[in-house]
Amino acid sequence: MSGGGDSTEPPRPAPTVRIRPARPEDAAALVDLGASVGREEGDWLLNTNGWRTVAEERRYLRALKRYPHAAVFVAVADVELVGRLSLARDTHPSSYHVADLGLMISADHRRRGIGRALLEQAVAWAQNAGVRKLELHVFPWNEPATRLYEAFGFEREGLRREHYRRESGYVDAILMAYQLPPSTS
Repeated sequence: MSGGGDSTEPPRPAPTVRIRPARPEDAAALVDLGASVGREEGDWLLNTNGWRTVAEERRYLRALKRYPHAAVFVAVADVELVGRLSLARDTHPSSYHVADLGLMISADHRRRGIGRALLEQAVAWAQNAGVRKLELHVFPWNEPATRLYEAFGFEREGLRREHYRRESGYVDAILMAYQLPPSTS
C-alpha cells in the first residue's frame, strides 16, 4: 500500500478554492502570506527585508479601485487566503499592451492547481484589459515555479544578469512571457 498515513482514516477532501479580487479587508492575510513565503528557505520573493505593513497593503488595495491598469486577486481555500496574483500594466505607450505579474502561494497549498487557476485569472484580466503579453521574472533556482509557468505556456525570453540587489548580493532573473491569442472581437 502506498501513500502513508493511517489506512483507517478517510482521505481529507481537497479544500474548495475560490479566486476573487482582493479587498482592503484582505490586507492582514496578504501581509501574513507575504511574510510566510518570504521566510521560506527557497528565497522565492524579491524583497528580503519584509513585506508591506497591513496599513500600506490596505491603502494599495483601496487605490486599485481607482486604477484600472492593475489588479490583485486572491485564492481562498475554504476560508483561508492561500494565494496572491498581482498584475500591473506597463504605462509607456509603446508597451501598453504588456502587463507584469507576480504570484505567490502558501507552501502547504502548492501543487494543487491553485497557481494554474491564478494564471487563468491573469489571462482573463489581460483579455478584458486589452493586454496581449504577460511578463514575469523568476529566480533561476525557483524550478517549481519555472515548471508551472512553462507548463502553462510561458516562454523564457531571456536572462537578466545581476538584475536584482538582495542582502546577499546581486542575483539573476529569468524573464518569461505569455503571449495571449489575438482577440476575435
